[in-house]
Amino acid sequence: MQITTVGLDLAKTVFQIHAINAAGEVVVRRALRRAQMLPFFEKLAPCLVGIEACGTSHHWARELVGLGHEVRLMPPAYVKAYLKRGKTDAADAEAICEAVSRPTMRFVAIKSVDQQAALALHRARDLLVRQRTQLVNLIRGLLAEFGVAIPRGITHALAFARARAIRSSSFLASGVADSLCRRSIPRFSVSITSCTFSRSCSTVESRL
Repeated sequence: MQITTVGLDLAKTVFQIHAINAAGEVVVRRALRRAQMLPFFEKLAPCLVGIEACGTSHHWARELVGLGHEVRLMPPAYVKAYLKRGKTDAADAEAICEAVSRPTMRFVAIKSVDQQAALALHRARDLLVRQRTQLVNLIRGLLAEFGVAIPRGITHALAFARARAIRSSSFLASGVADSLCRRSIPRFSVSITSCTFSRSCSTVESRL
């Protein structure tokens, strides 16, 4: 019988399919390798496909929409209520298939490639800023042991690193501090390159 609704549980290599017909009878319940995914859906008549909104879900949603299917993404927390037994891939796929057909279910909009690119830029910049803060705090704490106090603020930390302004009677202490400062300059410079990130984000977002 013709498949009308599919619950798709995503993974890295092995995906789980749970498909039913208009009467609610199970037609297909199987696992698919990554290379089998698109060929399987290419052979299906256009149907409703439910997917949890998780990693790679937007990519697969765009691929399946391109094949003519109606794809709906759902928050995992909302799908959990339809899980009938222990958490397995097959049980998850069945729960997704059940949840996507509920009239009161809330769905997540599918992101375009440009929207995901803008999000990737924001996440990358956020990571760099957090790493910069961690490095500044580390160096500030280490140099405090040698009697060097760096004023608060990334501007002061970068200026200090470039000047390598340290005085110590110990050759080893001077060498350690100098090495820390020299190696930290590229990471401190995130404050400068953040402007480039911001411009890139604005350029991408203007196309959305």
